[in-house]
Amino acid sequence: MTDRLWAPWRMEYILGQKSGACFFCEYAAAPPEAFRKNLVLVVQPNALVCLNRYPFAASHLLVAPRRHTSSLDDLPGEEYDATMRLVRDATHRLKRATRAEGFNLGVNLGKAGGAGVEEHLHAHVVPRWAGDANFMPVIAGARVMPEYLEESWARLVPFFADLPGVHPLDSAKD
Repeated sequence: MTDRLWAPWRMEYILGQKSGACFFCEYAAAPPEAFRKNLVLVVQPNALVCLNRYPFAASHLLVAPRRHTSSLDDLPGEEYDATMRLVRDATHRLKRATRAEGFNLGVNLGKAGGAGVEEHLHAHVVPRWAGDANFMPVIAGARVMPEYLEESWARLVPFFADLPGVHPLDSAKD
């Protein structure tokens, strides 16, 4: 007998209207008032951080350069450095915010390399805890998310407030 575990939140992505526009580019250009809806934590001159809307683990972040490119080779040194610094800064803040015991960091280049969004380069920052890779993904093909995305976003926002850039709460300061 096979039990079913449901992950209906994935259907939003599967059936959702694909505008053809790049969501990383849209998020970078959006005003701070849209950051909550877009799950954006900070936008800097050369890079941004947002929660992954279809995560592999709770508080799974995406760090992307603002330049729309699929290749590391196309990033000028300053933009590459800014993106990698933001990966480091996001990892540090995520560790403080979630008490993660480890991380998976990765960049998937090209469809064959596993890129779900292959046209815009981005890094994954995935917090991990001892025992979080339990039987659920192996046996049932399902992941257990202990927190809603909105709650993750609200919890993480203060940890990114000290980084240079535009923040979700910036519009509230006016």
